[in-house]
Amino acid sequence: MSRALLVIDVQKEYFVSPDYSGALPITHPVGHLEQILRVMDAAQGKLPTIVVQHFFPESGPPIFRKGTPGYELHPEVANRPWEHLVEKSLPGSFTNTDLEAWLRVRRIDTVTIAGYMTHMCCDTTAREAVHRGFKCEFLSDATGTLPLNNSAGAVTAEELHRSILVAQQMLLSEVLTTEQWLARIA
Repeated sequence: MSRALLVIDVQKEYFVSPDYSGALPITHPVGHLEQILRVMDAAQGKLPTIVVQHFFPESGPPIFRKGTPGYELHPEVANRPWEHLVEKSLPGSFTNTDLEAWLRVRRIDTVTIAGYMTHMCCDTTAREAVHRGFKCEFLSDATGTLPLNNSAGAVTAEELHRSILVAQQMLLSEVLTTEQWLARIA
């Protein structure tokens, strides 16, 4: 098995800090950023890390726009090494990007999913990976989400996160904790 770590959309738009207030702060699970950084550190020198960065064009929603603070990678991710950067404008990291080709050239058959948001870009990327013949590991505590409330209804971050993990484990991904994954790559 040859794997790569995908660190999806760990951008300032998902955080509130003294210097920036993102529009979509991730609230669940507690410690999500720390776990993402742990897996990035553990992957260094063992397997390639691909950082994925989302953007919307000027005509899109007023978030994740290039040149704005919300588009920027979280500083802790930006300051860590990675092998490849993928910019995407849709939820799936494979759609209209070079990700699949990059993985195939390196004979990678398994991707590990970490990042944001569990229910959107992480879920979509995992589904795309499986549809393309990759095995997928989905890190339950190194992905994160937020509560949603819209015309379709309301759901807590915890409920949303858990439901995606259960759906992923059903037929798509192997859902693992950071600890389980770290033991696996040791």
